[in-house]
Amino acid sequence: MKKTPKEKIVPAAQRVAAKAARKARTGEFGTVKARIGAVMDAAEHSGLLGEKSKRIGGRISSALVEQAKKQTGIETDTDLIEFALASVALEDKFAETFRKTRSTVDPALKLGF
Repeated sequence: MKKTPKEKIVPAAQRVAAKAARKARTGEFGTVKARIGAVMDAAEHSGLLGEKSKRIGGRISSALVEQAKKQTGIETDTDLIEFALASVALEDKFAETFRKTRSTVDPALKLGF
C-alpha cells in the first residue's frame, strides 16, 4: 500500500527531531549559532539588513517552522524568516560555477601529484 504524503512526513520529521536533539546534547548548536551569526553579519555588511519596512505574509506548514526553529535555535518567526532570506540572498553559487568550469583545466598542467 502506498503511503500518503502525511505518512511520509511524520517519520522524516521524527528523524530530523532526533538529529536536532542529538545536536543539542553534543553542543553542535554552537556551530549552528556560529553559522547563523556569520550569515547575519555578512548580510549586515552587504547592506541587506537596513530599514525593516517590508511585511511578508503567507501560509506554511507549522511543522516546517517548528523544525527549522529546533535546527537553528532561532525562537521568533521574524528572525527565522530573516535568516532564511539572508541565506538565500548570500548564496555563493559555488556549484553552478564549479559545473561551468568543469574540464577547463589544461590536461597537460602539472599538479604535483
